[in-house]
Amino acid sequence: MIAEKIPELKSLSPEEKLILVGELWDDLAAHPEIFPPREDHIRLLRERLEHYRKHPEDTVAWEDVKARILASR
Repeated sequence: MIAEKIPELKSLSPEEKLILVGELWDDLAAHPEIFPPREDHIRLLRERLEHYRKHPEDTVAWEDVKARILASR
């Protein structure tokens, strides 16, 4: 496990660990070419796009989903 190679990680607070995760994610996201898209992901996206084109009424806008979630709190 990578965390075993960096023992200082265990001393981080939960908040610091979360910040570190965000920083690692941002670093990875800055270099998308490192992770080329997988064929199964591409296939799934094509299937979903095809479904959307045939049945656009099945789609719910993010704003509506978000409003529903926030209203249920």
